[in-house]
Amino acid sequence: MKILLAKEASYVNLEEFFGKNPNVNQKSVYEKGYVVEIDNKIEGCFVLDQLETDIYWLKQLYITQSEAGRLPILLEAILTLAKQQHAKSIYVHSHQPVVDILLEALQFHPQKEKMFEDKYPVSNGSWWAYNVS
Repeated sequence: MKILLAKEASYVNLEEFFGKNPNVNQKSVYEKGYVVEIDNKIEGCFVLDQLETDIYWLKQLYITQSEAGRLPILLEAILTLAKQQHAKSIYVHSHQPVVDILLEALQFHPQKEKMFEDKYPVSNGSWWAYNVS
């Protein structure tokens, strides 16, 4: 599994991935995101958006169904990437119970208050935070 900036990925591989996954926001991933390559094929993507100097929001985390078993490994890799970028906190907005279970297992903490609602309104789901050490 290899993580690289979407801008550095093969155009052909990006087009194939986006064509098979129309729910992914192509523009956002391409401009600010990363892709996950497995066996020279893009199988996932995410955006680690910097909100403040040391606060990041993990958005658009997606991995194909065939590679979903690698999601815990991918999340660990994302946390390592955030640490390299000197993040202190990472926030995730989850709208899937399975992701909630995984986030809790990886020591993310549920947030009672709605995070960033004034700037980034989100209607359903739950917020989680991880303190990068």
